Amino acid sequence: MMNTENQIGSGDEGGAEGMGRGEFVARGTAGQRGAMPSLDEMIAQMVGVSEGVSDLLFVVGRACQVEAFGKLRGVEIEGIEGNLSSENVEQIAKKLIGGSERLTADLKTLGSCDTSYGVPGVARFRVNVFKNNGNYAIVMRKLSTQIPSLTGLNLPPIFKEMVREKNGIIFVTGATGSGKTTTLAAMLNEINEQSEVHMLTLEDPIEFLHPHIKATFSQRELGKDFLDFTVGLRAALRQAPKVILVGEIRDRETMEIALTAAETGHLVFSTLHTISAAQSINRVLGMFSIEEQAQVRQRLADTLRYIVSQRLAPKVGGGRVMVSEIMGSGLRTREAILLGESEIRDLHEIIECNLQSGWHSFEQSLVRLFREGKITEETAMIYSVKKSAIRQALDLAKKTMAPPDESPSGFRLSPESEHNRA
Repeated sequence: MMNTENQIGSGDEGGAEGMGRGEFVARGTAGQRGAMPSLDEMIAQMVGVSEGVSDLLFVVGRACQVEAFGKLRGVEIEGIEGNLSSENVEQIAKKLIGGSERLTADLKTLGSCDTSYGVPGVARFRVNVFKNNGNYAIVMRKLSTQIPSLTGLNLPPIFKEMVREKNGIIFVTGATGSGKTTTLAAMLNEINEQSEVHMLTLEDPIEFLHPHIKATFSQRELGKDFLDFTVGLRAALRQAPKVILVGEIRDRETMEIALTAAETGHLVFSTLHTISAAQSINRVLGMFSIEEQAQVRQRLADTLRYIVSQRLAPKVGGGRVMVSEIMGSGLRTREAILLGESEIRDLHEIIECNLQSGWHSFEQSLVRLFREGKITEETAMIYSVKKSAIRQALDLAKKTMAPPDESPSGFRLSPESEHNRA
């Protein structure tokens, strides 16, 4: 018998369909039906498909799906015939929400909610349940149980300089699924191994559970340990941390407190959903009114230490590789933040001119990966920000990468020349 404690659904025992408690009919496109396995069993089967599984998807009208190395594929689940029905996905969603009033309210008012879920011996997941054309849909992001390291992720040496900062703010930016959380976890792990400090994190949800090594960790989860990021961050200033991680800065008030924390001797890490340093600065300024922006520019110029923007690109031979842009703080960057970009204050040009300091643009990162044979020319073009610049850089790289032509040229000396040589 299947353990009904982990099963989805609430069908009454001996009901019209003759189903046992906790089971329900899995209606597929083929019209077949059977006892749906427990959610934990489904997850275990899906994760076991490939070592590269990063996400699990449950969408009405599709089979259970996993994303492995950036590509979706369907997974046959024992007990489920055909595609998932609306009832199937709704019952999975209710299992994940677990009766939480906060999550139920978020789903009703906002159209989505975030939570976490763990399967012992399999994995932990960050979960988003949302409404999709009147139906439920679910995406579960697989979380690593192993704390990443800067060395293990093969991050550039400049990251070791970043974590030695004592105050200020560091942004790690990129689209959802670009590895921001993993990069931040590796940076916090480096501090944990080097410094005896109190580190406080505000997360939604907690993804990596850091052990206490040299540092002392206080990890707080949205909805469980604090009401919202603004409330949590304001309280953090009274909890004596040296390092603060804010999972995401979503509004003006949270940004205001983050800047205050950076100004008062804290090292603040956070994320933004932006794709470049210039866009990140504009996003911060856009949270404030026009009247406030001059003051915010001054505060940002004083407190900003680094902006790391990253993407994950397909790697030659399978898997993905991180492409990044890194901008630090210097005289020219502070001037560009204070006065705004112009023809003589272009952040992209400033970044590329500081390659010796460890800074680099997306284009410089892409060309390096292309030279190393890790990405194709097509990938470099797709993931670049400056298309014309990357085209020229790739053409130059191909010329310098081409091996010397030692084959016969087809020319030969005339008989007269050969006679003279003799």
